Amino acid sequence: MRQYGTVTGRSQRVVRHVLAVVGLAYAWAASAEVTARGLIEGALDLTRGTSSYTELTMTIHRPAWERTLSLTAWTRGREDALIRFTAPPKDAGTATLKKGDQMWTYSPKIRREVRLPSSMMSQQWAGSDFSYNDLSRSDKYLRYYDFEIIQTEERDGHTVYTMDMIPRDDAPVVWGKETLVLRDDYVTLSQTFYDQELEPVKRMETLAVGTLGGRTFALAMRMQSVDKPDSWTEIRYVAADFDATVEDSLFTTFSLRGR
Repeated sequence: MRQYGTVTGRSQRVVRHVLAVVGLAYAWAASAEVTARGLIEGALDLTRGTSSYTELTMTIHRPAWERTLSLTAWTRGREDALIRFTAPPKDAGTATLKKGDQMWTYSPKIRREVRLPSSMMSQQWAGSDFSYNDLSRSDKYLRYYDFEIIQTEERDGHTVYTMDMIPRDDAPVVWGKETLVLRDDYVTLSQTFYDQELEPVKRMETLAVGTLGGRTFALAMRMQSVDKPDSWTEIRYVAADFDATVEDSLFTTFSLRGR
C-alpha cells in the first residue's frame, strides 16, 4: 500500500506539472491571439518597412489596347510615399506624393504640382484600375476603418484570414465596405471593394507570391472592375529594398519635379 501510495503521489505531482505547463501554454496562446488590427499592421509593414525603395511595372489592359509603364516608389513609415513614372518617355517624370493625409501630383507637361482633395484619392490613378489610395499603401485602414475577422481557413500550409473592413463616417473613401484576405505571414491574397449598397465594384487578386528584397509578399497583383472582366491593371514588382536609406527632402513637393 505504501508503494502504491508513493506512485499515486508521484503521479499527482506529474499531473499538476502537466496542468501547469498547459496553463502556461494557454496563457501564451491567448496573449499571442491573432487580431484583425495586428494582421493589417503586418500587411502594411511587409511591403513598406521603416523605409523602402521599389521598382515596378504597371500594365493597363483594355479591350482595344494595352500599355505598360515603369515606375519607382519610395516609402517612409506608414504614411509617406513618393511614386514616379520612369517609362515610357511621354509619362516619365509624372509623380505622386503622399505625406500624411495630404497628396500632390506633378505633371512635366504643365510643370507644376497640384494638391489633390481627399475626395479624389479614391479615383483612378494614371488611367489605371488602381486608385491613389491603393498605390500609396498608407495606414488609412488603421485610422479610418473598423475591422473584424469573419473567416479562418487552412490553405496551402498557411492559415488564411478573411476580414471585413468598414469605413467610419469620417473616412475619406467612397467605399461602403472592403473585404481583405490575408495569409498568416501577412501576404495579401485578395481585396474586394463594395459600394454603399454593399455590392462588389472592383477586386484585386494576387497573381504571384515570391521573395524579393529578402521578404516574401505578393509580387504581382491584378485589379479589375467586377462588371468589366476584359479591363484590368496589373502591378508587378521588379526590385525591392526594404532597408533603403531615404532622405527627408524626398518627401517634399519640390522633390516631385525630380532630382
